[in-house]
Amino acid sequence: MLTREGLEEREGINLASYAMKSMNTRGRMYPESEHPYRSVYQRDKDRIIHSTAFRRLEYKTQVFVNHEGDHYRTRLTHTIEVAQISRCISRALCLNEDLSEAIALAHDLGHTPFGHSGEDALRILMKDHGGFEHNIQGLRVVDILEKRYSQFSGLNLSWEVRESIAKHKMLSYDPNVTQFDLTKQPLLEAKIVDIADSIAYDNHDIDDSLKAGLITESGLEKVELWRYAKEKVRERYNNISKEMENLHTIKYLIDLEVTDLIEHTQLMINKMKIKTTDDVQKSNEKLVSFSPEISKKKLELQEFLQQNAYNHYRVVRMADKAKRFVEELFKTFVENPMQLPPEYQKWIEAAGLYQGVCDYIAGMTDRFAQDEYLKLFYPYERV
Repeated sequence: MLTREGLEEREGINLASYAMKSMNTRGRMYPESEHPYRSVYQRDKDRIIHSTAFRRLEYKTQVFVNHEGDHYRTRLTHTIEVAQISRCISRALCLNEDLSEAIALAHDLGHTPFGHSGEDALRILMKDHGGFEHNIQGLRVVDILEKRYSQFSGLNLSWEVRESIAKHKMLSYDPNVTQFDLTKQPLLEAKIVDIADSIAYDNHDIDDSLKAGLITESGLEKVELWRYAKEKVRERYNNISKEMENLHTIKYLIDLEVTDLIEHTQLMINKMKIKTTDDVQKSNEKLVSFSPEISKKKLELQEFLQQNAYNHYRVVRMADKAKRFVEELFKTFVENPMQLPPEYQKWIEAAGLYQGVCDYIAGMTDRFAQDEYLKLFYPYERV
C-alpha cells in the first residue's frame, strides 16, 4: 500500500535536488490535515479539476468561438494539452510532475469569454479600477471566487501552485500578488508550464487554422521549421493523405520542440550549477529555454501565425465583435447593477461595483455571455 509518506519518500529518491518536493511545501493559507494517500500537489490537481471554473473552460474560446465548430480547440482542451506536455517535460527532467500538472490545469482559470479579445476589453474597462490580467484573475478564482468548502472561500491550494499562477508568464506588481516575493523567479515546474503553453498553442493553432482555411499548406512551406518537419515526415511515410501528412508534421514539431527544450534546459541547469530550488529562484539566467537555433525558428513560426491566422479578417471580425459584447455587458451592469443576479448584487457590496461586475463577466463562458447580451438588448428575448 502506497501512503502519502511513501509518495514523498519516492520523490526524495527520484526527483532532482532542485525539484520542488511535496514534503517541502509552504502549506496552505488555511491549515488542513494531510491526506493519507495523496500528496499536497495531487490534492491541488484534484481540487482544480473539480472546480466550476475548470468546467467552464469547455465553452471558452481558444481561437475559434464554440459555435464555429465542434472539433476546434477550446480553452479546456488547450489546458489538457498543456498539462500533458508539462508532465512529459517535468518527468524527463526529474522535476515534480504533479506540481507542473496542477499549475498547468490552473493556468487559464482566469481567462475571460472570447479569449484574449475579452481580456483586452476588460483590461481597458478596468484600467482605473485595479486593472485586469487573466493570471491575476486566476489567482482570485482559486483564492476567493470558487465556493466549494464551508470552511473557507476558494480552493485553498498550496503556496507553490498559487505563487506559480501569480507568476505565470510575467512578474506582476498587482496588489493581489505582492504576498509573493517578486524578486524571486518562479520554480522550474512553473517555468515549464509557461513554455509548454507556447508549444501547445503554436501547434494546435496550426492544426485548427489549416482546418478552418485561415492558413494554407503553401503558406506554411515558407516557414523553415514547418518545412524541415514536413521533409522528415515524407522521409518516413509514403502514400499518405495530405491531411495525415499534416497531422504527422504537427506531431513531429511537438516532439522536436519538447526534446530540444528538455535537452537545452538540462544543459543550462548543469552550466549554472543549479542544486536547489533556492538556486532556481535566485538565478538571473533563463534556465528553461529552447536552444538558440530552435528559438529562432519557433519565432518565425509564431510570426507567421500572427500575420496569417490571428490577423485573418474572420478572426479579427470575431475579436472585435467579442470586445463589443464585453464592453456593452460591463457598462450596462455598472450603470444598473440591479440587473445582476442576486448573488452578484451581494458580491459587489464586498468586492466593489467595478470588481464585482468584472468577476461576473470574466467567469462567463462564450455562450453565456452571448445569452446575457441577447437578454439585455433584444426586446423579444426572454430575460
